[in-house]
Amino acid sequence: MDVLTLSRLQFAITSMFHFIFVPLTLGLSIMVAYMETRYVTSGNELYLKMAKFWGKLFLINFALGVVTGITLEFQFGMNWAEYSKYVGDIFGAPLAVEATMAFFMESVFIGVWIFGWNKVSKRMHAISIWLVAIATNLSALWILLANGWMQHPVGFVLRNGRAEMVDFLALLTNPYGLLKFGHQIVSGYTVAAFFVMGVSAWHLLRKNRPDFFKTSFRMGASFALVSTLLVAVVGDFHAVEVAKTQPTKFAAMESVWETKRGVGLNLLLIPSELKECNVVEQICIPKMVSLLAFHTPNAEIKGLKDFPKSERPPVTPVFFSFRLMVGLGFLFIFLALVALFLSRRGTLENHPLFLKVMLFALPLPYIANQLGWIVAEMGRQPWIVYGVLKTSDAVSKAISTPQVLGSLIGFTLLYGTLGCIDIFLLTKYARKGPDDDLSAIIKPTRN
Repeated sequence: MDVLTLSRLQFAITSMFHFIFVPLTLGLSIMVAYMETRYVTSGNELYLKMAKFWGKLFLINFALGVVTGITLEFQFGMNWAEYSKYVGDIFGAPLAVEATMAFFMESVFIGVWIFGWNKVSKRMHAISIWLVAIATNLSALWILLANGWMQHPVGFVLRNGRAEMVDFLALLTNPYGLLKFGHQIVSGYTVAAFFVMGVSAWHLLRKNRPDFFKTSFRMGASFALVSTLLVAVVGDFHAVEVAKTQPTKFAAMESVWETKRGVGLNLLLIPSELKECNVVEQICIPKMVSLLAFHTPNAEIKGLKDFPKSERPPVTPVFFSFRLMVGLGFLFIFLALVALFLSRRGTLENHPLFLKVMLFALPLPYIANQLGWIVAEMGRQPWIVYGVLKTSDAVSKAISTPQVLGSLIGFTLLYGTLGCIDIFLLTKYARKGPDDDLSAIIKPTRN
């Protein structure tokens, strides 16, 4: 493999591994903050125990996420120097704001939350975890605005062989970036909700602390229903934006090869230019793709054949990933509805089969998130900045194949080790459950 292929593979491995931790951090920070707020407002120490137990799992996940995220930025200088040289002034701005504002705020107040028990008031302690949650989501905003600019570049001019920013506000208000942010944070909330329900289901099956884990499960179910519905709503708007700004990606998502109006939705997994949705043998929903793309049933969808082969994304992985992601999304809504219904009726423990389903469903939102990024990033190819700079022109010229191969092997081994540590720690403390003497050990004394 050449330098370009190895560099792409390395960035894919490191970014996808990093993104195992990001969604849980986004959602669990909000849930822990809510739990501690319930404790402060009600005085019920069950919520204190919940905040501490789920907060411990949040901290393990957060630490691994920080470590794995740092190496991503190094690669822009090591493997993608031509990209950094060409668009660094634009792409670097939101990343700099993220580091100096969101990450700094996150780091300060997570320290207050960890070491502030019995040292600050209950309200200040709860405020500190809310500030961590806000900063975590702000961090995602800036990073996704940067990625949104790569997907739909705005507010720049090409001058002196480089892209130069002329309108920072355009970057901040880029609809693609904002919709991508909205879609991602509610996806992260879904990951957290199913994580809480999955761990709670494991304990309920073993009848461990049913009072604690029934409350946690019910809270996770409520969070899950809201977040899964929002994923569907925001995802619909995001698909409309993709159809408008990245027609090649949208055509690959739906395997549309010929330009035409009233395109039907092909329900069979056959991403081939030889299979059209209106063929009798196909299972097809008439005009559905046009309706989803532009919210009008007779809208024209531009087919892949209208683009040069060199500018078409790989259709098969994008097509399959999109359908699996959407299918999982509908499954999550169904599971969240059942979970909330059973938990509110108080009959959750009488349905061990459903609890087993929720336990085994725990990794599915993680998979859906990764599938979404496959659609987003592979669907953009061959462009690293859509319509402006191709990926093949962005790779560093001064590095060799052995160098990239060596760093790829090193990163893979390092991340594999970190992954094993993360799974071990999360499993260990999740199985252990809440500390019985927690209220005696950790009890803020000031109001």
